[in-house]
Parts: sequence; C-alpha cells; structure tokens
Amino acid sequence: MRDTHEEAELLGLVRRYVKPGRRYLKLGGSLLRLDEPEYDQFARCLAEDAELITAHELLTLLEGGWRERRTAAWLIAVSRRTEFRERLGELLLASEVCCTGLAYCVALASFGTPDDADHLCAYLDRYLRRPDLDYDQLIAMGALLFIDLNLGDDKAARFLAPDGLWHEWLQASPGRQHASTYVTYLSLVRRLCAFVEECADLRPTG
Repeated sequence: MRDTHEEAELLGLVRRYVKPGRRYLKLGGSLLRLDEPEYDQFARCLAEDAELITAHELLTLLEGGWRERRTAAWLIAVSRRTEFRERLGELLLASEVCCTGLAYCVALASFGTPDDADHLCAYLDRYLRRPDLDYDQLIAMGALLFIDLNLGDDKAARFLAPDGLWHEWLQASPGRQHASTYVTYLSLVRRLCAFVEECADLRPTG
C-alpha cells in the first residue's frame, strides 16, 4: 500500500479527486441522503472527474488507502471502465483495507456481466466460510442478486439454499439476524447503481 504522505504523485491525486468536498465520505449510502442541490452538484462533479482521470491515475489511487481506493472504484464505475474488472475483483477478494467493499461491489454490479457475478461469487465463497468476520458479505450478496435479476441468472441460489453458506454465516452470530434479509441490500445496490448510471449520463462526452 502506498503512503499518501510519502509520495507526491499520490498526494496530488488525493487533493484533486478524493478530498474536495470530502467526497470520499459521501461515496456510499450517504449520497442518497443529500439534499437535491448538493446531490446534483455532487453527481456533476463526479461525472466530470470520471471523464478526466486517466487509467494510470486510477491505478495509482487503487494502490493507496481506503479513501483512495473507494474513490477510484466509484470513478471506474461512472466512467464504465470495465478493463478494471479483474483488479476490482482482486481487491474485493483480498479485503486488505476497510471501508472499500461497498464501492467494489457497486462497481461490479454496475458492469453487470457474468464475469462480474463470478467475482462476487468468489468473494462469497471465501468469506461466508468465515463466521468470525463481518466484512462485506451483505452488500456482496445484494450486488450478486442485482446482477442475477438483470441477467435472468441464478448464481446466488446455491448460497441462499436452506443448507447454503448464507444461512450458516447468518446463524453463526445472533446479531446478524437483524440484517438477514438480503432484500435490503439488493435495494441499496439498485439505488446506488441508478446513481452510477445517472452520473454516467452526465459525463461531458457521454
């Protein structure tokens, strides 16, 4: 992981794309609670930056901390740069830093292909077997279901079967029973992907 404070290139990118308006904090469910004027401005600025940022700059941000990686994933989603699919899948599976999983899942869901679903399945196969971890299993399931519904596929079925990994993971901790309905997370992914599409349509060359 590259240190923002030690590398001038990364620091410059953070100042340009990550920190303005504390963007990195709003990239998630909180953006859905923004008032209309702020929401519209936020979407326009994100769309403009998604168009301007280069592939090299995105790769550099993906080597930073959680703020940089979260921002990069959203910019990748809005600019529809599917060439980053494998890298996002790798980062999701590695789960090296906190606060980034939702961004990776939304980006993959917004791409919405069987390959993206496979990355989410790989994540769920690994982390639903870890009842000691509360990572991004819930949002990953929501993202996988979102893709399934759009493609008419059923890759989530084996996890959601009565004897599947999903129920085993939920039952391992009483506190998870309050979050047992995947419909909540499917709805969240749907709303965030709608925001991605809205931003993509605002891109200057879109």
